[in-house]
Amino acid sequence: MHNVTPYWNKAISLEEYLRDIDNAIAGNTNPEYAPFYELNKKRIERLLKTYQPSEEQKLLLQSKEFKGKVLIISEGWCGDAAQSVPVVYKFFSPVGEVKIIYRDTNNLIDSYLTNGAKSIPVVLLLNESNDVVAQWGPRPAYGDELLKKFKTDPVEYPKEQFLQDLQVAYNKDKGNAIANELLSLL
Repeated sequence: MHNVTPYWNKAISLEEYLRDIDNAIAGNTNPEYAPFYELNKKRIERLLKTYQPSEEQKLLLQSKEFKGKVLIISEGWCGDAAQSVPVVYKFFSPVGEVKIIYRDTNNLIDSYLTNGAKSIPVVLLLNESNDVVAQWGPRPAYGDELLKKFKTDPVEYPKEQFLQDLQVAYNKDKGNAIANELLSLL
């Protein structure tokens, strides 16, 4: 088990994360990322308003008696994070504390690479001692399948189509796969 106490202590709340996204949109970041921050802020706000775990998911989470914390490695420009962070926050905040730590200003991601890449978000489920008991990310299984399809044949399945299909899948799923996949790890 990996203890992440130093990172937990540096992590921020969702409110601070949203404020940092607003600062990035205001021009306090690399201009090429500005459109991503703007789009992701809208997605995050929409999910914070609309996402609700099902009664079955709530009961299952309650039955698992999760007493730990959730640490999300993220960045405001990341499209997958815009879909996952609000769902993870709304799902776990009633039973525990959820915090976010930035990928690009910490080395925590180096311990949680996805196929050698610093893919985000990475959701770390912690026990009460801040030991990582499970990890999830960077996207639900259906997103990984779409990514695999794109990487296997980018000519027949171009990036634009992959991104469109991924967004449609996120919209149809409404956060359920993320919650279910996290529940399966508890």
